[in-house]
Amino acid sequence: MSEWYPPVSFYFSVTIAGIQTHVDYAFMEASGLDAELSVFELKEGGENRFTHRLPERARYHNLILKRGLMLASSKLATWCKQTLESDLSGRIETHNINLMLLDPNGKTLMVWNFYKAWPVKWSISTFNAQANEIAVETIEFAYTYCTRESKQAAPNSVKSPSVERREKLKS
Repeated sequence: MSEWYPPVSFYFSVTIAGIQTHVDYAFMEASGLDAELSVFELKEGGENRFTHRLPERARYHNLILKRGLMLASSKLATWCKQTLESDLSGRIETHNINLMLLDPNGKTLMVWNFYKAWPVKWSISTFNAQANEIAVETIEFAYTYCTRESKQAAPNSVKSPSVERREKLKS
């Protein structure tokens, strides 16, 4: 029987449908993976002890991806520039974005699918002559909705590095 080991958060991969260059998939941070239900409060006439709290629609926050500043010729940079600098006279191009959490062997554990995403904010880190840091760009995406899928059948199929070493020594 193998032990279950929680996955690490630093081993992930991002793909964007329609943007087929691997240089555009190299992100150092992903955040905004949250959804919440709004609550509608209904006060009933004869019931004064409580207020009925009813669920409304799900609300999704922006997906935020960070990476080292890329060349303006990248397909992702071109898409962001076209969307953010447009005058909204044309149709906004959307793409599906997939964020995959990986196990130690590089196999997909979980996938977050962001449907019909488009860039809504693009910012660059502060330039500071006294700091020794790379220039980081942050891209925020709005999207229609998000789904989450588990790709592994059993959580105990992921082993900690120490368990894997012990098993190799036994054999």
